[in-house]
Amino acid sequence: MKFSKVSQLVLVSALGLAAAIALSGCLLVSIDYIFVAGSSGTAAGSPGQIQTFAADANTGALRPIGKAIASGGSSPISLATTADFANLYAANQGNNSLSHFAIANDGLLTAKDTVTVPFKPSAIAVNATGSLLFVVGGSNPGKIAVYPLSSGTIGTLATSVSLTIPGFPSDLSVPTAVNVLADTGTNIMKDVYVTVWDQSAYNPGGSVTSSANPGWVFGFTVGTGGAITATSGSPYQAGVKPVGIASDPTNRFAYVTDYASNNLIGYAIMSSGTLNYMVNGPFKTANQPTAVVVDPRGLYIYVPNSLSNTVSGYAITLASGTPTITIAPTGSSAAITDTQPVAIVIDPALGRFVYTANYLGNSISGFKLDPNTGTIEGTMASPYPTGPNPTAIAAVPHGNHAVQSVAP
Repeated sequence: MKFSKVSQLVLVSALGLAAAIALSGCLLVSIDYIFVAGSSGTAAGSPGQIQTFAADANTGALRPIGKAIASGGSSPISLATTADFANLYAANQGNNSLSHFAIANDGLLTAKDTVTVPFKPSAIAVNATGSLLFVVGGSNPGKIAVYPLSSGTIGTLATSVSLTIPGFPSDLSVPTAVNVLADTGTNIMKDVYVTVWDQSAYNPGGSVTSSANPGWVFGFTVGTGGAITATSGSPYQAGVKPVGIASDPTNRFAYVTDYASNNLIGYAIMSSGTLNYMVNGPFKTANQPTAVVVDPRGLYIYVPNSLSNTVSGYAITLASGTPTITIAPTGSSAAITDTQPVAIVIDPALGRFVYTANYLGNSISGFKLDPNTGTIEGTMASPYPTGPNPTAIAAVPHGNHAVQSVAP
């Protein structure tokens, strides 16, 4: 049986369409959902919003799903999820609020409850059991507040502690980030750390009224009901302007980014929660590092540099925690982000993809992580457009996918 030319063209077109659909189907196998918070418009005071993206299992490429949802206020600054990935929390600076969202299996968010915080929040974190939400912010002085969580719902304020600079109680202490140690199953007491800089001692473009050390990390042990007690020696000196903090999954090491000095500062975490400075540090980054993340296996560290528009990568020396080996990208532009990366996350399902939220680029940059070498290279079609001025990013695995977590 012979086909006419028209029939042949129709057949070829149909086969091409089928192949394209099949290929698209392969590309749309979601392994994670990525959430990014930012503004819904460019005008001052525009309401905040949270957008959801699905990450492809093979390439790490992102595609938006659903519609953006209101963040519960304006100027969202931080996102956090519970360890079971069922709940997302947003801190909004514009109206001093915390908003709670339920995460569905398809990644879509449903607004639940909102509470008002007694200060302007700057960062949030949730403990491993999902029972406590930690909020830091304010500046006169800065504070850490603890809220109980019940099935995700935010309860009444349990604890609030001032973050006062030692010997300089009237200085303006500005909290920038908070980190809660992972649950290793060894004890029920967990530690939480807060990075703070002293605006009275370091104030570019303004007056300096204090001779205090400008950068600090405050450490607390968390007790029953959210009560917190300062760890021995807290607070610990931390350069000039610490703005990000992360710990490894075994709770042995903590890493802090110093925005003003272009450094990564390392600490050993003692059994008591005390931090001991790594004497061979600090470790150089590119210009204006804004955040830090440790991969789920505890092997690599990644730092977004807001002025250089890059991601710095380091391998962790497991015996000491020292990030001694700077990871070279696999290509000339492999570690280049869009403009002004301010937040970073590693996908929890595979631990193979790295994403940055780019404040001035209005985008997310994606990178594929080689688990054997730690090198990263840009994902397909990166960067991915977002709404204006994204400031925070978080991720959860899709459905029942396993979470990558292997103790080094």
